[in-house]
Amino acid sequence: MKRPFLYVVVCAAGVAGGVSRLISTAQERGWSVGTVATPLGLNFVDEEAIVAQTGYPVRSAWRRPGEERPLPPADAIAVAPATFNTINKWAAGIADTLALGILAEAYGLGIPTAVLPYVNSAMAAHPAYGESLYRLRSMGVLVSGYEPHPPKSGGGADRFRWEEALDLLEPALRAKR
Repeated sequence: MKRPFLYVVVCAAGVAGGVSRLISTAQERGWSVGTVATPLGLNFVDEEAIVAQTGYPVRSAWRRPGEERPLPPADAIAVAPATFNTINKWAAGIADTLALGILAEAYGLGIPTAVLPYVNSAMAAHPAYGESLYRLRSMGVLVSGYEPHPPKSGGGADRFRWEEALDLLEPALRAKR
Protein backbone atom coordinates (compact mmCIF):
# COMPACT_ATOMS: atom_id res chain seq x y z
CA MET A 1 0.00 0.00 0.00
CA LYS A 2 1.24 3.45 -0.94
CA ARG A 3 2.36 5.68 1.90
CA PRO A 4 0.25 8.86 2.21
CA PHE A 5 2.10 12.02 1.18
CA LEU A 6 2.15 14.97 3.57
CA TYR A 7 3.04 18.51 2.61
CA VAL A 8 4.49 20.44 5.53
CA VAL A 9 4.11 24.18 4.94
CA VAL A 10 6.60 26.12 7.08
CA CYS A 11 6.32 29.83 7.83
CA ALA A 12 8.82 32.37 9.18
CA ALA A 13 8.39 31.79 12.91
CA GLY A 14 10.93 31.27 15.66
CA VAL A 15 10.06 27.59 16.12
CA ALA A 16 10.34 26.74 12.40
CA GLY A 17 13.84 25.35 12.87
CA GLY A 18 12.24 22.45 14.74
CA VAL A 19 10.22 21.26 11.74
CA SER A 20 12.39 18.16 11.52
CA ARG A 21 10.48 16.91 14.58
CA LEU A 22 7.23 16.93 12.60
CA ILE A 23 8.92 15.33 9.60
CA SER A 24 10.44 12.55 11.74
CA THR A 25 7.18 11.87 13.54
CA ALA A 26 5.28 11.74 10.25
CA GLN A 27 7.81 9.34 8.75
CA GLU A 28 7.63 7.13 11.85
CA ARG A 29 3.83 7.04 11.42
CA GLY A 30 4.10 5.93 7.81
CA TRP A 31 3.97 9.18 5.87
CA SER A 32 6.21 10.37 3.05
CA VAL A 33 6.89 14.09 3.46
CA GLY A 34 7.62 17.06 1.25
CA THR A 35 8.24 20.57 2.55
CA VAL A 36 7.01 23.91 1.22
CA ALA A 37 8.34 27.06 2.87
CA THR A 38 7.10 30.60 2.58
CA PRO A 39 9.82 32.76 1.00
CA LEU A 40 10.76 34.20 4.43
CA GLY A 41 10.29 30.80 6.05
CA LEU A 42 13.33 29.55 4.13
CA ASN A 43 15.48 31.71 6.42
CA PHE A 44 14.24 29.79 9.47
CA VAL A 45 14.96 26.20 8.40
CA ASP A 46 17.97 24.09 7.50
CA GLU A 47 17.12 23.38 3.88
CA GLU A 48 19.94 20.85 3.36
CA ALA A 49 18.92 18.87 6.43
CA ILE A 50 15.28 18.78 5.29
CA VAL A 51 16.29 17.55 1.82
CA ALA A 52 18.44 14.83 3.42
CA GLN A 53 15.59 13.86 5.75
CA THR A 54 12.80 13.79 3.16
CA GLY A 55 14.57 13.07 -0.12
CA TYR A 56 12.70 15.98 -1.73
CA PRO A 57 13.66 19.60 -2.40
CA VAL A 58 12.16 22.31 -0.23
CA ARG A 59 9.71 24.21 -2.42
CA SER A 60 9.25 27.94 -2.02
CA ALA A 61 8.72 29.32 -5.50
CA TRP A 62 6.45 28.52 -8.41
CA ARG A 63 7.91 26.14 -10.93
CA ARG A 64 8.42 27.29 -14.50
CA PRO A 65 6.16 26.07 -17.31
CA GLY A 66 7.32 22.65 -18.45
CA GLU A 67 9.27 21.88 -15.28
CA GLU A 68 8.48 18.59 -13.59
CA ARG A 69 6.57 18.64 -10.34
CA PRO A 70 9.19 17.98 -7.66
CA LEU A 71 6.65 16.63 -5.14
CA PRO A 72 3.92 14.04 -5.53
CA PRO A 73 0.35 15.26 -4.95
CA ALA A 74 -0.51 15.84 -1.29
CA ASP A 75 -2.85 13.52 0.56
CA ALA A 76 -2.83 15.96 3.49
CA ILE A 77 -1.22 19.26 4.47
CA ALA A 78 0.15 20.51 7.80
CA VAL A 79 0.87 24.23 8.14
CA ALA A 80 3.34 24.35 10.99
CA PRO A 81 4.27 26.80 12.29
CA ALA A 82 1.68 29.16 10.81
CA THR A 83 2.23 32.87 11.24
CA PHE A 84 -0.31 35.66 11.71
CA ASN A 85 0.42 36.82 8.17
CA THR A 86 -0.06 33.43 6.53
CA ILE A 87 -3.24 32.67 8.46
CA ASN A 88 -4.84 35.99 7.52
CA LYS A 89 -3.80 35.86 3.87
CA TRP A 90 -4.91 32.24 3.52
CA ALA A 91 -8.33 32.96 5.01
CA ALA A 92 -8.72 35.97 2.69
CA GLY A 93 -7.91 33.85 -0.37
CA ILE A 94 -4.65 35.60 -1.16
CA ALA A 95 -2.28 33.34 -3.09
CA ASP A 96 0.79 35.51 -3.65
CA THR A 97 3.29 32.78 -2.71
CA LEU A 98 3.57 29.13 -3.63
CA ALA A 99 2.66 28.13 -0.07
CA LEU A 100 -0.52 30.23 -0.10
CA GLY A 101 -1.39 29.04 -3.59
CA ILE A 102 -1.16 25.43 -2.44
CA LEU A 103 -3.32 26.19 0.60
CA ALA A 104 -5.94 28.04 -1.45
CA GLU A 105 -6.14 25.17 -3.93
CA ALA A 106 -6.25 22.50 -1.20
CA TYR A 107 -9.71 23.69 -0.18
CA GLY A 108 -11.13 23.13 -3.66
CA LEU A 109 -9.38 19.77 -3.94
CA GLY A 110 -10.72 18.57 -0.58
CA ILE A 111 -7.25 17.89 0.82
CA PRO A 112 -7.35 17.51 4.62
CA THR A 113 -5.40 20.42 6.10
CA ALA A 114 -4.30 21.19 9.65
CA VAL A 115 -2.84 24.44 10.93
CA LEU A 116 -0.65 24.96 13.99
CA PRO A 117 -0.60 28.72 14.59
CA TYR A 118 2.43 30.28 16.24
CA VAL A 119 1.52 33.86 17.15
CA ASN A 120 1.93 36.08 20.15
CA SER A 121 -1.05 37.18 22.24
CA ALA A 122 -0.90 40.81 21.06
CA MET A 123 -1.21 39.77 17.43
CA ALA A 124 -3.83 37.15 18.29
CA ALA A 125 -5.91 39.95 19.85
CA HIS A 126 -6.30 41.62 16.46
CA PRO A 127 -9.87 41.07 15.18
CA ALA A 128 -8.65 39.80 11.80
CA TYR A 129 -6.91 36.83 13.43
CA GLY A 130 -10.03 35.46 15.14
CA GLU A 131 -12.07 36.06 12.00
CA SER A 132 -9.46 34.26 9.92
CA LEU A 133 -9.42 31.23 12.22
CA TYR A 134 -13.22 31.17 12.10
CA ARG A 135 -13.17 31.23 8.29
CA LEU A 136 -10.51 28.50 8.10
CA ARG A 137 -12.52 26.30 10.48
CA SER A 138 -15.65 26.90 8.38
CA MET A 139 -13.63 25.66 5.37
CA GLY A 140 -12.87 22.44 7.24
CA VAL A 141 -9.31 23.33 8.22
CA LEU A 142 -8.32 21.60 11.45
CA VAL A 143 -6.89 24.14 13.92
CA SER A 144 -4.61 23.18 16.81
CA GLY A 145 -5.21 24.17 20.39
CA TYR A 146 -1.94 26.13 20.71
CA GLU A 147 -2.30 29.15 22.98
CA PRO A 148 -0.53 32.33 21.86
CA HIS A 149 2.67 33.20 23.71
CA PRO A 150 3.47 36.59 25.32
CA PRO A 151 4.75 39.32 22.98
CA LYS A 152 8.50 39.76 22.63
CA SER A 153 9.11 36.42 24.36
CA GLY A 154 9.83 34.25 21.35
CA GLY A 155 8.16 31.83 23.69
CA GLY A 156 6.25 28.68 23.42
CA ALA A 157 8.81 26.61 21.56
CA ASP A 158 8.78 24.10 24.40
CA ARG A 159 4.97 23.96 24.19
CA PHE A 160 4.74 23.73 20.41
CA ARG A 161 3.28 20.29 19.74
CA TRP A 162 4.42 19.41 16.22
CA GLU A 163 2.74 16.01 16.40
CA GLU A 164 -0.65 17.65 16.90
CA ALA A 165 -0.78 18.23 13.13
CA LEU A 166 -0.73 14.47 12.58
CA ASP A 167 -3.16 13.84 15.43
CA LEU A 168 -5.61 16.16 13.64
CA LEU A 169 -4.96 14.88 10.12
CA GLU A 170 -4.85 11.12 10.54
CA PRO A 171 -8.55 10.69 11.47
CA ALA A 172 -9.56 13.05 8.65
CA LEU A 173 -7.49 11.09 6.14
CA ARG A 174 -8.97 7.78 7.34
CA ALA A 175 -12.49 9.22 7.00
CA LYS A 176 -11.73 10.42 3.46
CA ARG A 177 -10.55 6.98 2.30
